[in-house]
This record gives sequence, C-alpha cells and structure tokens, in this order.
Amino acid sequence: MSDPNHTSRRDFFRQAATLSAAAALSGSSSLAAQQAETASTGPYSTKGMAGYSPKGPLRPINFQRRALGPKDVAIRILYCGVCHSDIHTIHGDWGDVQYPLVVGHELAGKVIAAGSSVAKFGVGDRVAVGTMVDSCRHCAECLRGAENYCENGNTQIYGSKDPSGATTQGGYSTFIVVDEDFVLRVPNAIDLAEAAPLLCSGITTYSPLRHWSVGPGSKVAIAGLGGLGHVAVQFAAKTGADVTVITTSPEKEADARRFGAREVLINADGSAFAGHKRAFDFILDTIPYQHDLNKFIPLLRRDGTLCRVGVGKLTTPNEIGQMTTVLARTSIAGSNTGGVRETQEMLDLCALQNIRPQITRIPMTGVNDAWEKVIAKQARYRFVMDMTEES
Repeated sequence: MSDPNHTSRRDFFRQAATLSAAAALSGSSSLAAQQAETASTGPYSTKGMAGYSPKGPLRPINFQRRALGPKDVAIRILYCGVCHSDIHTIHGDWGDVQYPLVVGHELAGKVIAAGSSVAKFGVGDRVAVGTMVDSCRHCAECLRGAENYCENGNTQIYGSKDPSGATTQGGYSTFIVVDEDFVLRVPNAIDLAEAAPLLCSGITTYSPLRHWSVGPGSKVAIAGLGGLGHVAVQFAAKTGADVTVITTSPEKEADARRFGAREVLINADGSAFAGHKRAFDFILDTIPYQHDLNKFIPLLRRDGTLCRVGVGKLTTPNEIGQMTTVLARTSIAGSNTGGVRETQEMLDLCALQNIRPQITRIPMTGVNDAWEKVIAKQARYRFVMDMTEES
C-alpha cells in the first residue's frame, strides 16, 4: 500500500515546476501601479553587522546600498539565516577577505521600491535572495538556468566585485538592492523567517537529490544532521526514499526520525556501520568538517554516489584510499546550490509539501553568540536574524 505522506519522485518534482510557473504568471499583474506608489529610488542607508578581521567579533556598520537601476528591486530585509559558510568566510577559511565584510546569503523581506523596467515584482511583494546577485547571462550554464555554475563566474551576494568595482555586501543588514532576475518570490504559505534558510540549506540539498533522481525505492543516507542535513532529510523522505541519518550526536536521533529518517547510525570513533555495507544508492554528505570518507564510501551499492555539499576549511581536505571507489565502481561528487529557476521551484515545493527548516530567531546584535553556538554544534537547526528586533 502506498504511503499518502510520500509523493512519487516524478510527481514531487513536477509539482515544484508547475507551481513555479503559476507563481510567475500570477505575480505579474498590476506591477506598474504598485511601482508608481513609491517615490524612493535610493541610495539606501543601511545598518549591518560586519566582520573586521578573521578573529574578532562582528561589529555594527553603516553603509549605503546603490540607487535603483531600471531592473533593480530594493528590499527591506526582515530575516537572514546564519550559515556556517558565513563563519568560514570571515575566518578566512576559504581565502583572503577584504574587510570590513557583511556576510549572509539567506535573506527574506519585502520589496520597498522597483526600477522603471522591473516586470516581475512590485512594492510589498514577499521576496528572498540567495547566494548570487548576478552572472554573465550568456554562457551555456547561464542560458540553461544554472547561473550557480556560470562559466565566467557569478557575482556572489557578498565578497564579490560588482560592476562598479565595489565589494558586494550580504544579508546581515537592513536593506539590499538586487537585479530582479536574481530575486525569488516567497509563497504566502511560508513564513518569511522560515523561508530565509531555504535559500541555502534548502536549495543546496534539493538540487543534488533532484539531480541524482532520489525517489521511491531509493535508499539514501544523509551524513550530518545540521543546518543542511535536517532539511535534506525532509526532502528525501517526501520523495518516498528510505532515509537513514548518519550523525555523531546520539541526542539528535529523535529529531532525525521526526524529520523523516527511518534509521539513525551513530558515527562514533571505531564504528564500522556493521550490516550496512553496500546498503545505499546515494549518500548526501553535509558535514562541514574534515572527516573520514573511507567510512562512508563502502556503504554505497555498486555505481552509487556520495555527493559532498558540506565544505569546511580548505586547508583540511578530506582524503580517501586509492582502492575505496574502485571496488564497487562508486563515485564521489559535489554540488553547488542551484540556479534561480531551480531555487524558485524548491521554494514552491516547500510550500506545497510543508517542508520547513527548524529555526531559532535572534536579533541582529545576537549574531556573535549564534556563531559560537554554530561552531560548538549547538544550533537546532538554523539561527535566523530578525532585523525588526533591536536587541
């Protein structure tokens, strides 16, 4: 008998695509009238929390967002998720940083103004922005809707150079101005605070599960139950896959089952996962620390894939033995967020399937304490800054 809580993989992803198309059509009415209501074209005075060095705490910063261009959307940021990637960036784990830098790539808010040529959004619309704010628009990857793999390098929401040569600043702030083509519509069914983390933890896990055709009959392991992993479990379970969570935290077992896992393996020192050799078709590895991949790869069936989405310090790479992938023709892969179209598809599907991150709201000034908890693996499971709270 089929489980009514599970959707076939084909239906699961078809629902997302259908909802995305409907949302695009419904959002285009009366935009000109809405845009005419706003007189403010910027530049916009903005408050934020910035990193000024690799080791010091984030401190307040005041800066300006650019004035509206014809295709720009000005957004009052109401919520921004706290991702471990933000911490790695400020700490210099992923390369040199030009300080001060405002990080944050999981933001949600409302449109306060729109440029004269904007066709997709109007004042008051509920919107979100993820890791990218521009790309070349003409390479093969951009043309197929995979701007995250832009062959000429996309413009990241923070730490990139914009057309003026300035360093882009992210979502730990109160306003942002973004080209409409990189703005997402948030369905009314999703609370804006819960929408914010989906712009990273959601799309980063949805995209590889979709690409590797996870669905009914798939046996899937999610390695790591953190900001990424707890959303990945929900996506995989909703497709009808048989989901196992691998975690170093025994106290998370009940949460793993609540999110949809059927089994939990505790990754303790010396554990060999007896009885699970060649058990899984696909492993999604969300762990952002150095760890032993030689323990995970033998759990894959022949021709199975382990996909890495958790990225830690570049100076502490994971290594594997020379025979690890040879014995069962297994593969190690990676996946990097998703394109704009796929991200909208993911948001619409979350609204339909009631997939939500588990969040803890904090004021913007509470971000340093939140970072300490993320590093100590105490987040349950995503901190979200509420920009409307003062302290």
